[in-house]
Amino acid sequence: MVHVTTKIERADAADIARLGEFSAATIHEAQGRRGALNSNITPIDRDTSFVGSAFTVVCAPRDNLMLQVAIHYAQPGDVLIVSAGEFAEAGMFGDVLGNACKAKGIAALVTDAGVRDTQELRELGLPVFSGSVSIKGTVKETLGALNQPVVFAGELIRPGDIVKGDADGVVVVRREEAREAAELSAARDAHEAELITKYWAGGTTIELCNLTEVLKAKGLTSDIEDAS
Repeated sequence: MVHVTTKIERADAADIARLGEFSAATIHEAQGRRGALNSNITPIDRDTSFVGSAFTVVCAPRDNLMLQVAIHYAQPGDVLIVSAGEFAEAGMFGDVLGNACKAKGIAALVTDAGVRDTQELRELGLPVFSGSVSIKGTVKETLGALNQPVVFAGELIRPGDIVKGDADGVVVVRREEAREAAELSAARDAHEAELITKYWAGGTTIELCNLTEVLKAKGLTSDIEDAS
């Protein structure tokens, strides 16, 4: 017997939306280089992005029974995090289930397994991130955990944590750290914008990144210093 947990604590909607303003890379760097999922989790459409609350699902390899259960119970704005043993040779999600997700207002699907019907999913506009693309079919046989903490693509993801994905990858933010992560991301964006302005004004990387003494201490020399 497997008990389904449907009631999870989600972050404040305003905090989720605020995090959605920043790139996955910015959030990852801003929160101390934490939370980035493994780089093999990629979007089927690089023009899509998403942010939402994690709704975790554990499926057996080549089996999408619990994914269908999760779609039934998920709430609008949730991101389905589907752990399926990193089994690449199975298309466990396609356009039919994609339409079911879109109709419910599910924000995105992220899986470490395979998906199919990628052209139709792109046309549908549902953000889908996966470990592979495969046309091989699945069964509906095995029960699994729903809304339990799961180690997924190298990161611990808890139900209700915030997940942001874009063209460069996916990052997870602890639910209770959402506001702080947003503030740190805003500060990082502002700093980087200032750097870009200074580069166009003639600033150099060594100067603006305060590398002069660092490089000197490491023994780096150049023919410019030799000539002087």
